[in-house]
Amino acid sequence: MKKFIEVSEETMVRLMEGKCVEGSLRVDELSNKLVFRAYNRVSHRRKDRVIAYLEHGWIKESSQRYKFYNSVRKDIGVTKVSVVMHRELGTAMEEVKMDRMLDIL
Repeated sequence: MKKFIEVSEETMVRLMEGKCVEGSLRVDELSNKLVFRAYNRVSHRRKDRVIAYLEHGWIKESSQRYKFYNSVRKDIGVTKVSVVMHRELGTAMEEVKMDRMLDIL
């Protein structure tokens, strides 16, 4: 069985370049033809900016959040883990303050 599929000009250009095009295939309600619609995969998200790399992690800034990551080995004990994590958080907070100060200047 042969079927003809209606494809946009932009989609054909990408296919002729040898690229893959993701999309959906459906029957148009008005014309009863098969129509391919390419997905709009353009990402408008800006990447997170690293404020500082810490001894056991990092602190990053996105458009709406500060992100803090910290990874400490369990085998050093709960007390030492707590001390290390509090120290790292204090260092991260100081880095954020310094970064904000530099933005103001």
